[in-house]
Amino acid sequence: MFSDYRLKFESIAEKTLFPNLPETQQAFLREIAHRHRFTLQELRQVAEIALDLEMWNSGSIQQRWSETAATSDPKQKKRLAIGQLRATWDALKQEPNQYPDSSVIPDTELKVNALSKKKPQLGLGFCPVASAKTRCCNLLTLDAVDNCGYECSYCSIQSFFSNNQVIFDPDFPVKLAALEIDRSRTYHIGTGQSSDSLMWGNSHGILDALIAFAHRHPNVILELKTKSANIGHLLKSNPPPNLICTWSLNPQIIVDNEERGSAPLDKRLDAARRLAERGMLVGFHFHPMIQFEGWKQAYGSIFTSLQQNFDPNQIAMISLGTLTFIKQVIRKIRERGEYSQILKLPLVEADGKLSYPDEIKQEMFSFAYQSFSDDWKKSVFFYLCMENQRFWKPVFGFDYASNEAFERAMKASYSEKIARLRR
Repeated sequence: MFSDYRLKFESIAEKTLFPNLPETQQAFLREIAHRHRFTLQELRQVAEIALDLEMWNSGSIQQRWSETAATSDPKQKKRLAIGQLRATWDALKQEPNQYPDSSVIPDTELKVNALSKKKPQLGLGFCPVASAKTRCCNLLTLDAVDNCGYECSYCSIQSFFSNNQVIFDPDFPVKLAALEIDRSRTYHIGTGQSSDSLMWGNSHGILDALIAFAHRHPNVILELKTKSANIGHLLKSNPPPNLICTWSLNPQIIVDNEERGSAPLDKRLDAARRLAERGMLVGFHFHPMIQFEGWKQAYGSIFTSLQQNFDPNQIAMISLGTLTFIKQVIRKIRERGEYSQILKLPLVEADGKLSYPDEIKQEMFSFAYQSFSDDWKKSVFFYLCMENQRFWKPVFGFDYASNEAFERAMKASYSEKIARLRR
């Protein structure tokens, strides 16, 4: 019987994240699984908890596993041990994340395998995370590059590509130049959904192609979204007013721990300030906002800094959003197995995905919005990204009746500021 289960175990283990555990933990988990005859579901659950504990630096499965002596019934002993492990795991997720000092975080060596590969067509489509259950701005997305070179722990882009391959289409400039645009309508197109918009600079002529495209089509609002400070090519070019650069921002402790390889917060802000001083519209995405010990003070200092160093007329938008996962992304995070506390949160079902409970979301978004002055609220377009419409009125005091109404309001606000720059 023992040998029969051993064969069964090796079969079911391959269907779980067991192979991703360190060898010492695999040996321990194999031993208790054999002893208790774990089912596939039980092995999957314990292996995932073990990986989370390892990523959170919250002890090993060996330290957290406990079997009660109060019962001699094998099934009862197993049930109680797994239940206690899960209770410990759940309790850890309820605690505020406590990130270590930045000096103990190892430097990240970016693993990028850049390829030049022709694609059959231009990658223009709708926002890949749009959902009927969330209020969406109907953004069009342009895949100038496939895959991102940064190592952000929560990134969903890495779930769609593999082997750290970053793909450049050498024909991208030609395909973009041939794109037919209806001059009677206003477009909002973003390039930051399949890669970072600026980290590659003008590699393969990407930025030159985008700048030329924006010049040719003044009715296109072209948004470059980034965590980079690589603005050298933009500073020496002549980007038109309808080319907007937006930065994803988080406190430096989050950059160090969860956005490894990306530009430090102060360099992102300096890059935005330099472009704004050159007359470009800029914007900021607080997405994802992450709850951790001291989050209000950390985010609050960024909100204060923005208001001290920018004029609201220089800012096109500020978006708010938080961690939202599909199961495929959660699995990829665990498979990478790198130090991260990004899954150490009370995940609940949220409009078909997994995210923070509503009360935490509303607290974070409301704190952010109320941190800005009335002048900023009147001049800057604030919105929630990929969040249910039920949050809009409690946070902003207003909402939109439909995605189309949201889209019209956003385009009108951006277009008004672009028109001012053209005067």
